[in-house]
Amino acid sequence: MKVVSSSLYALLRLMVVGLVCLPGLAGQVEAGENVVFAIQNSGTKSTLLGTFFVSAQHGWAVGAGGTVLKTEDAGKTWQAVTRRTAALLTGVYFTDPQHGWIVGQNGTILHTNDHGKQWRRQVAGVGAALYDVYFLNPSQGWIVGDRGTILRTVDGGATWEDQSSSTAVDLFGVQFIDAKHGWAVGAIGTILVTRDGGENWIQQATDSATTFFDLYFTDPEGGWVVGSQGAIFQTITSGEKWVDRTLPCGSPCIRPPDFLKVQFTGFLAGWIIGERGAFLTTSDAGFTWDEPELSEPFSLYGLSFPDPKIGWAVGEGGTILKIAPAS
Repeated sequence: MKVVSSSLYALLRLMVVGLVCLPGLAGQVEAGENVVFAIQNSGTKSTLLGTFFVSAQHGWAVGAGGTVLKTEDAGKTWQAVTRRTAALLTGVYFTDPQHGWIVGQNGTILHTNDHGKQWRRQVAGVGAALYDVYFLNPSQGWIVGDRGTILRTVDGGATWEDQSSSTAVDLFGVQFIDAKHGWAVGAIGTILVTRDGGENWIQQATDSATTFFDLYFTDPEGGWVVGSQGAIFQTITSGEKWVDRTLPCGSPCIRPPDFLKVQFTGFLAGWIIGERGAFLTTSDAGFTWDEPELSEPFSLYGLSFPDPKIGWAVGEGGTILKIAPAS
């Protein structure tokens, strides 16, 4: 069996290589028991690492070589936006149709306040690779990156404050549920929590050396994190206790894929994507997980659901999947 490198290594490799190519798959439709995938034509072979849909019609995708794509028709067509950088872009977030941010390699932060007509650079004040961005509103947001980087803004990114995370590990995901309470996740089992808007970050115990790539809280108490080798952890106590919900490995046990993104569209319905075609969905709050198979085992890096039923995933070789319920 072909050996595939870890997702963390692959991400770093992308910074050098810039893109991965796959054969053209646009237009194919794949069906699982409960979900249908429509492969959309992105118009690029650059690997896409982040996506965000403001609505079921309007969405964005970003990736290698400074690639920025947008759609205004639910992905029927994707248009390339004029590149403002050649850096690897890893995350994108919008608070509303007008205000959005893109983050990436070498401290890259791009901002728009006009529906993406223009993207302007913001000064991060650090040269670290930035992996994830989250905003509560057009003014207040956070960014995480390598070597424990956490940045906060209260003025829409006009200025960014470097917060102390008290860790030197790479941080890959961040989410806030209000102006005070948030979490960040990263390497070596790291889960950080703040209860004061990031003035202080505290390590939460996981008893795991797993690299956590993403997190999603459905409410102030209930949250999920996912990571390397199929790791799934859950809390119902605001992270005071994290329970390992990793699925059993098959027999023979072959190295599970890394899970890279998780999102819930309510308390019951959730989605996980990852490398080598990994795709999981639950409709019962994670008590059981279905694993619909993709026709090609491409790795998926970005996930966005603008409403409870319709979502998009993006990944290697310019892959864009529209996700919808099976009829």
